[in-house]
Amino acid sequence: MTTTKPLHTFHIPVMGLAYTIDSPIRVAKYGISSVISIIDDDLIEKMNAFYSTKFNLPYQEITQKIHDYRAERVTSYLNLVDKIVKDKFESFKNELTDSKLALENYIAMLPNKSEIKLGLQHLIDEGVAFKDNIKSFLESNLTAGDIDVNIMTKVDKDNFIKDEQLPTEFNDAHASLRGFANSTLTSSVVLSAGMNPRLYSYFENFDVFFPDENNQLNKKIILKVSDFRSAMIQGNFLAKKGLWVSEYRIESGLNCGGHAFATDGYLLGPILEEFKAKKEQLIASAHDLMVKALTIKGKHIPEQPLELKITVQGGVGTAEEHDFLLDHYAVDSVGWGSPFLLVPEATSVDEGTRKLLANAKEDDLYLSHISPLGIPFNTLRGTTNEMLKQKRILENNAGSSCPKKFLALSKEFGAKGICSASKKFQDLKLEELDAKKETLSTVMFENAKNKITEKSCLCVGLANASYLENDMKIKGQAQGVVICPGPNMAYFDQEVSLSNMVQHIYGNASVLTDTNRPNMFIKELKMYVDYLKNEIATVSEEITAGQIKKWNLFKHNLEEGIGYYQNLFVSTTASMADNAKAQYLLHFYKEELFGIKIPQLA
Repeated sequence: MTTTKPLHTFHIPVMGLAYTIDSPIRVAKYGISSVISIIDDDLIEKMNAFYSTKFNLPYQEITQKIHDYRAERVTSYLNLVDKIVKDKFESFKNELTDSKLALENYIAMLPNKSEIKLGLQHLIDEGVAFKDNIKSFLESNLTAGDIDVNIMTKVDKDNFIKDEQLPTEFNDAHASLRGFANSTLTSSVVLSAGMNPRLYSYFENFDVFFPDENNQLNKKIILKVSDFRSAMIQGNFLAKKGLWVSEYRIESGLNCGGHAFATDGYLLGPILEEFKAKKEQLIASAHDLMVKALTIKGKHIPEQPLELKITVQGGVGTAEEHDFLLDHYAVDSVGWGSPFLLVPEATSVDEGTRKLLANAKEDDLYLSHISPLGIPFNTLRGTTNEMLKQKRILENNAGSSCPKKFLALSKEFGAKGICSASKKFQDLKLEELDAKKETLSTVMFENAKNKITEKSCLCVGLANASYLENDMKIKGQAQGVVICPGPNMAYFDQEVSLSNMVQHIYGNASVLTDTNRPNMFIKELKMYVDYLKNEIATVSEEITAGQIKKWNLFKHNLEEGIGYYQNLFVSTTASMADNAKAQYLLHFYKEELFGIKIPQLA
């Protein structure tokens, strides 16, 4: 099987609904891969109109009156992005051929160990038949970055026409997947937020996800996972249907942006170590199952396992950490997310929010409960969404008008589903709470009320930054901007050019002014210790044996993780961490963990 090696050793993961909605148009020509969220078809349709106008390309509006409009919108926009990227890539190669300065600037952005970087530098130094040689070299070696897409598997609401429920394939995530499958892209879909068996089974409907007679996959599957066991279960589930997972994208459970899926105390270093040790087991298991399934289906069977990549993301912030992950754990790529929110050339963020991000300190970035999904959500204090939400609460008008309904997943008040951030839902829950007011203490009542009203309208809030940046009209109730950076954002405090950020990743420049930034592994450990303390401290109901068992396992896994890091920092020569400082902090958190007493049953 032939594979093309990416130009870069990093990628830009999906961020929110809007923050990477057009990142491929911005960065793919440089060989940088990025991920578009394809959940919000309304935003996608508006971006389709915006870029069609900008690049003077034909545009036909796809209204909600059109059958299968959601999938059609996704397909149309992805086809547009594909065309724009291809055109920009060809123009960029011509620019590099014609301009020595442009070529030198591009070479500065490539990884130091890159053979392409060395080859281009050699051609410049030679100076013979410069243009012809450069053009030939670029055509043979340069590739555009991947235009990957993301589907959050839990955002798969049933849809209705009036009171009639539509078939499952018209569910939100199903339609998004169909839109990608029918597009001209040759790229990957990143599935995040855990397993959705119905959605996974739906992949079987599209030949593009099965290997062709040349053992190639027109479209690939990437799973975002937080541990090896999850990867094995999900990978084998898909393999039993003849589907191959081409990449496992490991993300820190807590030291990440957006929704945080905490593990049972398993830390990133030990998780990566397990993937490194068991990668061949993962490949062999999936290959055997896939062969059996493809045989039954009568499809082409690859004799050898297809390529499988392991990548990682979550909290990386220096070239030393980047290189350590690549070298020590043999990962194929490292995801850099939140820092790119400060790069206008790469992400779609309005000016006000970007300034708020640049000024954010550690205490401004926190794990909230604002997501209607009921999953902890990393966010930022002082957003316009937070201010508008609080204003409505103070005016006894809590909740959102809920125009998009992507997260209308609660069936508590009817089969159609309702979003817990909506005014309708919150009015009903507050009414229920008022009926119990006499039986609750003032503190308990206020806590219960806050749990109802703290939910934010993510569907609108996570899309508004693009509308503001591109000066598009925002209709309906004002929701402001929700943004979801990881804790790592605290150490990046200025707007940065794309070139400088890429050179920072490769160790040829630095965009960090705060020298106190903790090592990424230590930072994650602190977050997990704090998470366990908070879980125990905020329990509001009678403690069960199951909770006690979970907390003990969590604590045990953290102790094991600390031991792993103590050995790691002693045994490696990596300059990733100040060893003395790292060992001191590991000892400190070990003592803190020891001091956490797990409650016992009465």
